[in-house]
Order: sequence, then structure tokens, then C-alpha cells
Amino acid sequence: MTVKPASFERPISSPELFEPDRANPHIAKATELRDLFARDAIDRDQAGGRPEEQIRLLKESGLVNLLIPGEFGGIGERYSTAMRIVREFAKVDGSLGHLFGYHFSPLQNAINSGPDAHARDLLRRSAAGRWFWGNTSNSFSKSLFGRREADGVVLNGFRPFASGSHVADYLLVGWEDEETNARSIAYIPPTRAGVTIANDWDGIGQRQTGSGRVFYKDVKIHADEIVPERQRDPIALLAPLQQQSVLLNVFIGSAQGALIAARNYTVTKSRPWIFSGVERHQDDPWIKRQYGELWIKVQAATALADRALRAVDAVYEKGQDLTEGDRGTAAIAVASANVLAGRVALEVTSEIFEVMGARSAVRPYGLDRFWRNVRIHTLHNPAEYKTRNVGTWFLTGEYPEPGIFQ
Repeated sequence: MTVKPASFERPISSPELFEPDRANPHIAKATELRDLFARDAIDRDQAGGRPEEQIRLLKESGLVNLLIPGEFGGIGERYSTAMRIVREFAKVDGSLGHLFGYHFSPLQNAINSGPDAHARDLLRRSAAGRWFWGNTSNSFSKSLFGRREADGVVLNGFRPFASGSHVADYLLVGWEDEETNARSIAYIPPTRAGVTIANDWDGIGQRQTGSGRVFYKDVKIHADEIVPERQRDPIALLAPLQQQSVLLNVFIGSAQGALIAARNYTVTKSRPWIFSGVERHQDDPWIKRQYGELWIKVQAATALADRALRAVDAVYEKGQDLTEGDRGTAAIAVASANVLAGRVALEVTSEIFEVMGARSAVRPYGLDRFWRNVRIHTLHNPAEYKTRNVGTWFLTGEYPEPGIFQ
């Protein structure tokens, strides 16, 4: 029989832990969905596959249109609001936090591409249909190539780490030219002839993200679907900061959720150690001290993440007036927050077992999912190079060169 722990329900007399500001109606709606997602998060994590019901609820809520400007039928919220919702979902389900955050990557690309007539049409259709977006544009894998033809390009190959492709209404695809190796992107439906979504992700964490492979066999990309190349457009240079913000807020939400779940387990289920001299586990000075340290670490990481969100909002508001210094300042804020968020999330999601006790480390409680999700997500984003970027800036004043991860 599967144990159904109330991992996100607060015991009586619990302090408010990492609760968002529900004055924003979109965040209020997200917290309602978060609590729904929590009910079967453990079972879904262990099963993997497609979170189809959860994506349906997201689409019905309208939150998928959060960042689409009002002129195209969307909500037109600030980027930070989307990232705060990523945190809420990651508190109970890292996969849904990941999927929701990355859903906005293709949309932001279209929003910030001018947008041209094709992008405007896509944004209107996406808002009207409440599309959920997936990604097949992994930039490290030179495994998908395009052959130019008079009226477009024909793609052959595959892309790995195709997050969201298994539940997507539309896809962002990136490829290299088979002759020049030049990179291009386009937006296409997943039903396009020759596209096969393998849904073969089998990682230890982020089990429902669909981050496996998508295969392309003689897939036709029409000329008017290819996104025009932008020459050092200032706003285009913010895409890496947007993607890194998704990662760091998945880390923050996971750390917060793990700490909440651990506290609830400790005060309702943990038994005191035989030599502790106390009747309740939470009265042990060791347990109090360790929870105090975990709380402080997560509070610090959250504060730095909030600072990074303010920095990203500020540079988006600059628009075409964005300067190299504006962008660099935001890049340092995001890198700093990312390093601390990943480090703290790994520590918290591992150390909670020490304070909960041996009986907590069984599969039915599903408390290991927090560590597994963070562990696999941090591997895509080595903290070492972000730390070096921050150190270089601190010593020399030089900002990171805009690139895929910085």
C-alpha cells in the first residue's frame, strides 16, 4: 500500500514558511495549483512519463499566457512573476517547475524578436489556444542538421534534452547547417511529418520533464518559419539570463519544499534518538540547531534569488536602451544567485534525512525526489564557471561575455 504523506500540508501551529504574496492573482492561482499538484507528486515522480492532467490544468488556468503581451491576447506580466510561480511548483514537483519555466523560452524568443509578422501571428495563436511550448534546441549536441532547399530547409537527425516536447502544442527547434555549421531556429508543430518524440528520458530526477530525444527524418521547415538572425540585439542577449533564472528558481523552490516537508515529518513522525534525553524529536538541541542552519541557508539563497529577479526585470524594462553594463550587472546577479541556490539546494535536500531519521528514507514517502531533482538539474549548469565569472568581475570589473549559459 502506498503511503500518502501530507508533505506540503502544514501541521497545527506551523509558521508561515516561504509563502508567496497572494495579492498577485496569478500567484494566488499558482498556489492553488501547487497544492493540487502536491497530492500525487510522489506517485507521478516515481512513474515518470507525461504530466498530462497537470498541463491541462495549467492551460485552463491561463498561466501559460502569463508573459505574452496584452496586444497579442496574453496577460503581459513581468518575468519575475513567472519565476516565482516556478518556485511554487518546484516546492512540490521539480518537473512541473522546470516545464513551466522552460515553456516561456520559445515565447520570450518570439516576443523579443521584434517581433516580426510570423512571430506576432504565433503569439496570437498561442494565446488564443493556450499552447504549451516545448524545446528541441539543445546547443551542445551537434546532432541535427539542415539541408538548404529553394523554399526552406530539410532536417535530419535528433536533439537530446528536449524538455517539454512530450506535452507540447508547439516546438522550438534549432539545427546546424550541414555545410556551414551555422545555427538556425524555427517554430513548428510537433505533428509535423517526420517528427518523432521518443519520450525516452530516464534520468534519476526531473522524471516527468520529457527531457529525452526528438528525432527528425526529412522534416520540412518552410522559409517563412525560420527566425531571422538578429545582429547583437541587446534584448536577444538576455535569453541566457532568462534560462538561468529558470534553473535557479527550480533550485530555490526545491530547497524550500524539501525543508517544509522535512519539518512536517519531524514534528509528526520522527522519534527521538535513544540517548537524546528528550521525549520529542524536535526538542533535541541537535535537531533544533541543524534546522536553524538549514532555514538560514535557504533564507539567504532566497534573498539572493529575489535580487536576481529584480535585476532581470530591470533589464527587460530597458528594452532597446539596454547597455552592456546593464546586461553585465544582471548577469552577475543571476550567476551569484544560481551558484548559491544550487549549493544550498543540494545541501538541504540531502541533510534533511539526518534530522528526520532512518524511517524517512523509504520510497513511499518520496522525500528523495527533492535531492534527485536538484542533483540532476545542477549537472546541466556547472557552478564552477559561474563562480569564476563572478570572481573575474569582482577583481577586474569585466562582465561575462554573453553566451549560452552566461
